[in-house]
Amino acid sequence: MTDSDLVLHLGREELVIRRRYETLSIANDFLIALTFTVGSVFFFSESTMTAGTWLFLAGSLLLMVRPTIRLIRRVHLVRVGGPAAESARDF
Repeated sequence: MTDSDLVLHLGREELVIRRRYETLSIANDFLIALTFTVGSVFFFSESTMTAGTWLFLAGSLLLMVRPTIRLIRRVHLVRVGGPAAESARDF
């Protein structure tokens, strides 16, 4: 543990921002898992294989959403005066 781990700069606005983006990230992760799971099941049948391919594409696009959420969150926090640094434990 370092000294920076003990310093808390949390205001009400910063907590609200962090929770909103964390919830958005969790919802995105759930959609990723859902699209890849359903897409995988669709590959068991020849008649649903095209739909499965589209679900894999959708899941891949959702994978790009996660770093976008993190970047927007970081910019938002900097604008309201929050810390710019994030740890590996951040979503």
